[in-house]
Amino acid sequence: MRAPKAMAPRAPLEGVRVLELGSFIAGPYCGQLLADYGAEVIKVEPPREGDAMRRWGVVLHHGRSLWWPVIARGKKSVTVDLRCPEGQEVARRLADRCDVLVENFRPGTMEEWGLGPEVLLQRNPALVYVRISAFGQTGPYRDRPGFGAVAEAMGGLRHLVGYPDRPPPRFGVSIGDTLAGMFGALGALLALREREVNGGRGQVVDVAITDAVLAVLESVIAECSVTGAVRERSGSVLPGVAPSNLYETADGRWVVVAANADGVFRRLCDAMGRPEWKADPRYATHEARGAHQAELDSAIAQWVRSLPAEELLGLLERHAVPCGPVYNARDVLQDPHFRARGSLVEVENPGVGRVIMQAPVPRLSDTPPVRPGPAPELGQHTDQVLREVAGLAPEEVARLREAGVV
Repeated sequence: MRAPKAMAPRAPLEGVRVLELGSFIAGPYCGQLLADYGAEVIKVEPPREGDAMRRWGVVLHHGRSLWWPVIARGKKSVTVDLRCPEGQEVARRLADRCDVLVENFRPGTMEEWGLGPEVLLQRNPALVYVRISAFGQTGPYRDRPGFGAVAEAMGGLRHLVGYPDRPPPRFGVSIGDTLAGMFGALGALLALREREVNGGRGQVVDVAITDAVLAVLESVIAECSVTGAVRERSGSVLPGVAPSNLYETADGRWVVVAANADGVFRRLCDAMGRPEWKADPRYATHEARGAHQAELDSAIAQWVRSLPAEELLGLLERHAVPCGPVYNARDVLQDPHFRARGSLVEVENPGVGRVIMQAPVPRLSDTPPVRPGPAPELGQHTDQVLREVAGLAPEEVARLREAGVV
């Protein structure tokens, strides 16, 4: 007798249908996170040109964005003109059959289109309506236009980045938008959970990018509120916490050494051949090391410059001192740890071929995320979704296509 075939693990969000009406980064990143765990994400794009993310990216491949395969992975593309009444009605019919809606338009836009929560929640009371905007749906700045860079600045994050004698730089990635997308996905999951216990009622999730930025400022706001102290840019160090810095090796690589805890610092002393530092009153305690941070960093920097990176990292690892090289993208792709953990996945995408990208995070032991599928071609799923989800007859879809609505 044959043993029964093992069932494939069920994706955590299997059965959840998401309507993504946003564009650019914050809303689509929220949709990406939900798709990564099995949600059916229907991405609505403008006919003909599609989402701007199809063209964005520092480096293009034969004119195609390499950001699009990441942020749109595993989604379904449906083209609908939300600026015309017939397109708006199509969106309403799609929302009737969805569990979650994600949008990141300027506040008031959805209401102008007849797609605001007061309309859609009346039609579909179970809908979880996720709204992401620069300043949120309330407050005096509500109606201001804004992108993630503006919210990073006004949320206090940019002020902390860089060196004190230079203008605050950008992060290198769109961190404000990404944080907002993460909090949007968290809000969607919270509202879905609440829907299970409150009789099936949905609700509105309001995420301001400024709020998302504020949420990761650790004790910065609290310090100012209690003491009046305003934390400033400090480059690669955190004032009063030492040693924890970037140091250049003999072969010109940059390495982070984080030995600010007392026990770890004592192990660093052994690695450096400076056991006398353990009892030195300048360095023996966390507070003392903070007070003598500059001279301690100078001494460690001189020692690090005497060793090539691999020798330094091996020595510190043997002494259990937290350390690591500063990687660029090529280093990440070549590091065996990321491959062994499955932190990188390969996805075949039309017109681009094999794309290696970051895998979904976090990992669940019994319900792993869905292996990301390719990003959709523009309008690839329009006919299927409009028939199967919106309930439109094939001749109606053809008429809307002829009229340029889809």
